[in-house]
Amino acid sequence: MNEYINLTLENIDEEHICCAIGDKKHQAGVDSKKEWIKEKLKDGHIFRKLNARGKIFIEYEPIETAWVPINGKNYEYIYCLWVAGSFKGKGIAKELLEYAINDSKEKGMSGICTLTSKKKKPFIGEKKFFEHYGFKVVDTIGDYELLALQFDDSDTPKFNDNAKSMKIDNQDFTIYYSNECPYVEYEIKELSDYAKEKNITINFIKIDSLEKAKNAPCVFNNWANFYKGEFVSNTILNANSFEKLIKD
Repeated sequence: MNEYINLTLENIDEEHICCAIGDKKHQAGVDSKKEWIKEKLKDGHIFRKLNARGKIFIEYEPIETAWVPINGKNYEYIYCLWVAGSFKGKGIAKELLEYAINDSKEKGMSGICTLTSKKKKPFIGEKKFFEHYGFKVVDTIGDYELLALQFDDSDTPKFNDNAKSMKIDNQDFTIYYSNECPYVEYEIKELSDYAKEKNITINFIKIDSLEKAKNAPCVFNNWANFYKGEFVSNTILNANSFEKLIKD
């Protein structure tokens, strides 16, 4: 039987958070993510992981306090469900998702939801996996879809109107980001240094509050790219991928 651990204020400093394990360049991002989790635990944030060294976890919390531009009531929102490497194909993702579903039901929630896409995208949940467990599309923005598993007949969550614009006034390359992902902080620094070296403009807008997250101008989980006022992607960039994106 697989052994799992839920992060708490008592154990988070000793436990790894699955991503960027042993990668020193991302240590600042790991520390920032842990501090973010500590603050979110009071909101009912759940970070559940396999008791093993690897990227095997699920992370969710009530939609009312989730840092995403989605409105809803009495739903849980899944930020991330990740099972990587040799742990794939062993039913672990099933166990993690079933835990979240059962936990939500025990709390008297009306359902659970997550962000997916019509075509597979990096850092976004796989639609077919969630559909297998009864999740259905309840709202869309372009290729992005909000999937929900309903437990009752109450209203399902929806993307905020501001998120559906997928546009901003600024024409320079602009990145919205948060500390929800431990990989973000290093890449922000790398891109900031790159912009200074190349004497180009990249705007960095940090989502550091619930209000900012709920009012994000696009689909947002932890990173969003805009260029010439238009949403480009949710992909976390480094200097090389930024150059490629600009050229394309």
